[in-house]
Amino acid sequence: MIDLLVVGGGPAGLATAIHAVRCGLDVVVAEPRPAPVDKACGEGLMPAAVRALRALDVQVAGQALRGIRYVDATGSRRAEAVFRTGHGLGARRTLLHEALTARAAELGVPVVPHRVRQVSQHDTHVSADGMNARYLVAADGLHSPTRRALGLTVRPDARRHPPRYGLRRHYAVEPWSDLVEVHWSAECEAYVTPLGPRQIGVALLTSHQAPYEAQLANFPLLLSHLGTADGTPVRGAGPLRQQARSRVAGRVLFVGDAAGYVDALTGEGLTLALASAEALVRCLREDRPEAYEHAWCRLSRAYRLLTTSLLWARSRPRLAPLITPAAVRFPGLFQRAVNLLA
Repeated sequence: MIDLLVVGGGPAGLATAIHAVRCGLDVVVAEPRPAPVDKACGEGLMPAAVRALRALDVQVAGQALRGIRYVDATGSRRAEAVFRTGHGLGARRTLLHEALTARAAELGVPVVPHRVRQVSQHDTHVSADGMNARYLVAADGLHSPTRRALGLTVRPDARRHPPRYGLRRHYAVEPWSDLVEVHWSAECEAYVTPLGPRQIGVALLTSHQAPYEAQLANFPLLLSHLGTADGTPVRGAGPLRQQARSRVAGRVLFVGDAAGYVDALTGEGLTLALASAEALVRCLREDRPEAYEHAWCRLSRAYRLLTTSLLWARSRPRLAPLITPAAVRFPGLFQRAVNLLA
């Protein structure tokens, strides 16, 4: 009988395992895919995420980020907000995964190559395909099979919340800024993240189903920066909005995208995952798993409020074109919103 079985060996699952083993818990991670696993991701870490990784003694190579810039599609309007609490980091998802995997291995966390298919709960433990643990943490991603199996997935209303998707490519281009640029068009957003001396990531978020090149054509200024550079193959993810009835179901707890997700619009997914992992382990150490639901709601409140508000404006044709002009018109408000998340 181990203390904790973590289902899913991505950043959220590995951060949970690292926190747990450092607290003296006996931990096993079940992950069928060998590390590193690539994923469609904006690859920009906010300062809070950088601090959380530092607290885990995880070193990730990347490009320092000074803040966020909103840009309209033509580049005629721009608003900048600088981080006040340290720098962010543009880092390849694969490098982040490698660094967390190495830290978990250094601490002796076993990672078994297994896809968990069946979970059953008992008074004192959880069983998963013959593995028994006092608690199980599901960190199995946006479309969490564990969340679905336990009946905790809430199907969003597609009329109120049109499904949104993320598409990502890398380009061998020298970054022209030390800020994450968010380019806004009528149909989608493009997130430009500096990743290295000769590499940027361009992630598109959209509810329109069209090829990457067709979506990118909405951003003439961005296209001029990319020039003739070839992009890597497109990676996609979605639908992004995933709702969960609860983060706790008996002795099963959810962390990362499996706990529920609004949108990647504010770039807070990894920050919330890392903070939630620490809170989850603290609740388990105190043998109060039910307290994690309140902790998750508190940690995610700013992310959920700001992201939902921006999505609401984005989905209204009259308001969407005003998002960047509003950031330009009210720079103090834009600065506060960015640093609230940072």
